[in-house]
This record gives sequence, structure tokens and C-alpha cells, in this order.
Amino acid sequence: MSRSLNLTRHCLGLDTRIECMVLPLAGNEGLWALICAAGMAGAQPSAIKAQGPFRGALSAERILVDIAENLCVMGYQPCSDVPIWRLHIQAALRRLNAERGHPVGDFQSQPDT
Repeated sequence: MSRSLNLTRHCLGLDTRIECMVLPLAGNEGLWALICAAGMAGAQPSAIKAQGPFRGALSAERILVDIAENLCVMGYQPCSDVPIWRLHIQAALRRLNAERGHPVGDFQSQPDT
């Protein structure tokens, strides 16, 4: 199974895009998240949604497959384009990890001067 998916749909002269990624959450607990970004192709994503946590990558990948099947019924088609919203998805993952008490990085709250 794939851990990422890019889909597009051409409708009424507009191209919409959805990118989804299955990513591990911080903490080495075996938890994974599915994060999807959606919007107009060639622009910033207008929505970013996360689902999970899931126990194990396979659980999250099964949800990704289900989502892909439903989107294909709605007219979306897989595309082989390079992911353009990977940074947005990574930022969403950082927010999820921070909310769970796993901030990324080793930052000082009051750095020495």
C-alpha cells in the first residue's frame, strides 16, 4: 500500500487537487496520522484535515484507500504530479505532535545572551 496519494479533478474549467499522506506521529508509540490537503491546483491549499491517530501504518493506509475510492467515485483521478503541498502537510503534522506534547526540536524558551 502507498502512504501518499495525489488526486485531481477537472470541473467547470477549474482543477481541484487533493494530496494525502500517512505519517508517523512523534513519541515512538506506533501511532500514525492521515493528513489531507485540498484546494485549487496551482494555489495554496484551502483545507487541511487530519485523521487519527491510528495504531500502525496499515490502519491509516486502509483509511487512505477508502478515501481514494470514494473520491474516484466523485470524479477525482490519481495523478503522478509532484506533491506541491508537502510543506503544508508537514506543518500540520508538527501541530499534531505539539498538541500531543511532542514538540519538534530542542528549543530554549529563554536563550542565553
